[in-house]
Parts: sequence; C-alpha cells; structure tokens
Amino acid sequence: MSAMNIDKYNFENEVMNSDKPVLLDFWASWCGPCRMVSPVIDEIAGERSDIKVGKINVDEQPELARQFGVMSIPTLIVMKNGQIVSKAAGARPKNAILALL
Repeated sequence: MSAMNIDKYNFENEVMNSDKPVLLDFWASWCGPCRMVSPVIDEIAGERSDIKVGKINVDEQPELARQFGVMSIPTLIVMKNGQIVSKAAGARPKNAILALL
C-alpha cells in the first residue's frame, strides 16, 4: 500500500480524526530531495499497518502547508490524536524517518 494523498477535503477525516498515528510528507514535484524521500515514504506505508502515511503536495495544498508552518520541503510531521508529536525538515534515511514515529 502506498501513501495516501491528503488534501484540505480529506484532512480532517484522515489526519485529525485518525485512530492511528499519521506520518505526513509535505513535498513538491520539482523538489529533488522530496523525490529521494518519496519511495522511502511509500515503503514505510507498505510495511506499517499500525500507522497512516499521507503525502501533501505543497503546491496544490498551500493552506495546509501554511497551517503547519512548512518553510522548507520535504517536511515530515507525525501526528497523534490531532496533535503534532514530531517534525523534521530535509531528506532523511529510512531509519531516521522511523525514529520520528
């Protein structure tokens, strides 16, 4: 299973009301480091049934990027019970991404 696309229409239901922790990847198609992280995010989504994994395209969802104070991409945010529990900017190896959880 790959990461789901998150937008302003499904954000409330998929992220804020999730009964599982949610790993969010804020990215853009023109961002080189984002393209490096993307397959790792999809891999984690396929391996971990205990979490939700979502991708938010900052060009298509600028409101969500603003809401989370995303200043550089990729930015990874982990949310539990509607609250941010960890946040990291920049490309990271898989073990560092998993450590955020």
